[in-house]
Amino acid sequence: MATRGAKQIERSRSTAHEGFLQHRNYRWLKIALGISIAALIAYLGIDVEPRHNGGSWYGYTLGTIGALLILWLTTLGVRKRAMTRGYFSLKAWTSAHVYLGLSLIVIATLHTGFQLGWNVHTLAYVLMMIVILSGIYGIIAYTTLPEALSDNRSEMTRSQMIETIAKLDRQIDIAAQLLDDTDLVRSSLKEDPFRAGIFARLSGSDRNCRNARALTEMRARLATATGEQEDAIRAVVQLLERKAAALARIRRQLKIKARLEVWLFIHVPATFALIAALSVHILSVFYYW
Repeated sequence: MATRGAKQIERSRSTAHEGFLQHRNYRWLKIALGISIAALIAYLGIDVEPRHNGGSWYGYTLGTIGALLILWLTTLGVRKRAMTRGYFSLKAWTSAHVYLGLSLIVIATLHTGFQLGWNVHTLAYVLMMIVILSGIYGIIAYTTLPEALSDNRSEMTRSQMIETIAKLDRQIDIAAQLLDDTDLVRSSLKEDPFRAGIFARLSGSDRNCRNARALTEMRARLATATGEQEDAIRAVVQLLERKAAALARIRRQLKIKARLEVWLFIHVPATFALIAALSVHILSVFYYW
């Protein structure tokens, strides 16, 4: 009994550390591959006249399976609100969501019989592919970017990053008082990387960075400055350089987070559009049937 209990504990620990892609030794990958291979064998083995199409009995069968899969896949958002273990744990559900979603590429393509055109049926197919491709990007992002996010943060929290900028701003403000012209330097105090737009966040840079402009100008002035002004400008330049490094870290953090989240701005709206197009597709099929 003790040995059995130890094995169960060890198995539980192993399951807890495995990712959703590897869940239960790739159980849902195997199921999805089985479904896809069975659909392909049936496609090649069944004779449909004059050719395979969505209106044949085989096409209707795959279409029904695909539609039900799509509707089920959309329930993941609701499922995330409940945390349970076992076959229907969130990890298992997510694993099934990924692999069964990928199997739709085979199921839906065979359903069409490779007959596509400028109509609502093809629109539903294209939207489905957009949802799947954005989902693939999301999988890649969630399996690669969190580590980069952690490495860039270097154990600093968001509030600590903000405090670092605020501390440097106070030091720059004091150091700038010794300059003949303080307007450009003080403008750098208004730099807020957290207010950048989505494209600026994705690029990780800001062409209109006030701190960068101030640093460039102060370096140019340092080359010709003398006496007390040279010392004052050098002190400001050093602080602006430190702020530039701190801003670069924050922008890298925002860039990674944006890359981690941006796929949802495509995946979710495309999913709703897919449901709408799929509904029209099904209604039109039954209307003309």
